[in-house]
Amino acid sequence: MWLVFALLSAVFAALTSILAKIGIDGVSSNLATAIRTTVVLFMSWGMVFLTRTLGGITEISKKSWMFLILSGLATGASWLCYYKALQMGHVSKVVPIDKLSVVITLVLAFVFLHEQFTVKSLIGCILIGAGTLVMVL
Repeated sequence: MWLVFALLSAVFAALTSILAKIGIDGVSSNLATAIRTTVVLFMSWGMVFLTRTLGGITEISKKSWMFLILSGLATGASWLCYYKALQMGHVSKVVPIDKLSVVITLVLAFVFLHEQFTVKSLIGCILIGAGTLVMVL
């Protein structure tokens, strides 16, 4: 089931880029990010209430709170930079560079989470990096 959600995530991420590029025309990238974030905020809390999982908020540890907040700050910084890049550049150039996050994530997972870095993941990182170079040059 995780694969279905991962594929849906990729489809919605692709739609995000196209819809954002069209919507950002003549709009400040920071304002556009704030509007997008507000929509995401309402959708997220809507799902919490719809699935009746609000009660779990009191069970979240301080460590989890800290890392979820840091993750939110990283997401915010990513979205602000992404929208500014979309505003200034072509989607066909911005998106491949943004997807280098896959390579960076694998390296960070190896360093900080001690996940295995296999030959397969190394080859994948090299191909993603090479593909990004081909697409943006």
